[in-house]
Amino acid sequence: MDYFIIVVTTVAGLYFHWWLYVRIKRWMDRDLALALAGKDEQKKAFMLERLASAQAQKIKRRDLPKWLEAAAAGYPDR
Repeated sequence: MDYFIIVVTTVAGLYFHWWLYVRIKRWMDRDLALALAGKDEQKKAFMLERLASAQAQKIKRRDLPKWLEAAAAGYPDR
């Protein structure tokens, strides 16, 4: 029974840390997209769409800042 408790606790801890790591990565990516958008609400929506597109295209995280900066530069200013 002791081993069962140790295994369950270890697996739960590893899962929680993985989940937390994934959430923090998502928050950082979203924060980057919103920071590039500034205070313009329409540009924020545009950048979040571009972020979703980057995730769908499986853009690597190391390339994501440059990709989002290029998307922000291509935003049609009104």
